Order: sequence, then structure tokens, then C-alpha cells
Amino acid sequence: MRFAPSRFNPASGIADFWNEIRRPQPYRWPILFLSVLPVAGIMAWAIDQTVYAEPERPRITYITTLDPARSDAAIMAENRANQELKELRAAEEERIAEEKRKMYKALGAAAGMDVEKIEREAEAERAAEAKRREAAAQRIVPPASESAGQ
Repeated sequence: MRFAPSRFNPASGIADFWNEIRRPQPYRWPILFLSVLPVAGIMAWAIDQTVYAEPERPRITYITTLDPARSDAAIMAENRANQELKELRAAEEERIAEEKRKMYKALGAAAGMDVEKIEREAEAERAAEAKRREAAAQRIVPPASESAGQ
């Protein structure tokens, strides 16, 4: 099937429209307005719509590195080893923080600052932070003596 290029050429349609709109007719502007009104209304309605896509289903990855046939004793031994490692890391972080404090204290003394006052303020801040953390932990998990009475 063969299509003639002139059949799909928009130039003739645009020229015809221009000739009609240029002709002096008393109703050309109201007709143009009424012709554009439905398209403008549909566009205004479509632009105002909000469509949310359905969220993607989560992909679940199961931990397969642990032996499902482990005994409770093996689990407790692994937990103890992990706790020891955690405590070692916390102690190392505290040692590094103490070294940093000593270096800053030496720098402050060399710069002529009152390092003892700064150290007292910092220690008070650390104590207040520890107290806040302890209070938050008490709200989450009450002590055993409080929960035993309930």
C-alpha cells in the first residue's frame, strides 16, 4: 500500500487554518475560544491529578552463613566472643580518645589557654551525656528489680 506524501503534509492544513482565521468573520474569536476550551479543560484536569506508583516489594535476603543446626551452647559461645571483641574495640576507642585529649591539652597549654577549666567543662559534659544515655536506657529496659514486682 502506497501513501502519498501530500496526504500527511501538515503545511496545507496550517495554511487553510490561517486563511480561515484571517477572514473577517464576526464569530471567529468566540469559535476559536470554544474550540480551545475543551482541550484546555482536559489539560487542567490532567495536570492536577496525582498518581502514586505502587511501592516496590522488598527483597528479603536471608543470612545463610550461620549453620541452622547450631546448638544453644555454640550460639552463647559466639555471643560471648562477639561481646569480648566489642569491649576490646570500646576500650581501644576510649584509649584513642584519651590520647587525643592529652594532645589537645598540650596544644591548649602551649597556646596559653586554661586547660584545667576546659577539661572540667568537658568532663561535666561527658558525665551529663552518660547520665542522659543511662536514663534513656532505663526508659527502654527497666532494671530487673522494678520489673520483678510487676
